[in-house]
Amino acid sequence: MKYVDPRQVIIRPIVTEKSDKSVNYQNAYVFEVAVDANKIEIRRAVEDIWGVKVRSVRTMNKKGKVRRVRYKRGKTSQWKKAIVKLREGYAIDIY
Repeated sequence: MKYVDPRQVIIRPIVTEKSDKSVNYQNAYVFEVAVDANKIEIRRAVEDIWGVKVRSVRTMNKKGKVRRVRYKRGKTSQWKKAIVKLREGYAIDIY
């Protein structure tokens, strides 16, 4: 286990209209997580921080995009997104 503190794994919740729909219809929450975190560490971190039971974890790597600032080209940083489904009867109060 690489991470001792579960708050190093979960960086922030992602709150958008699409993630709000997934909360209401599928009981799934979306988080930005550490790039090198795996599904087991994400599951343990969510269960430890909020005291809920996780049913499944899906992850995806988001690549950085090329952006321009005035005359120079730059790149946004890459990040990892996790969709965490909870078991029936559990919820997280993010808002």
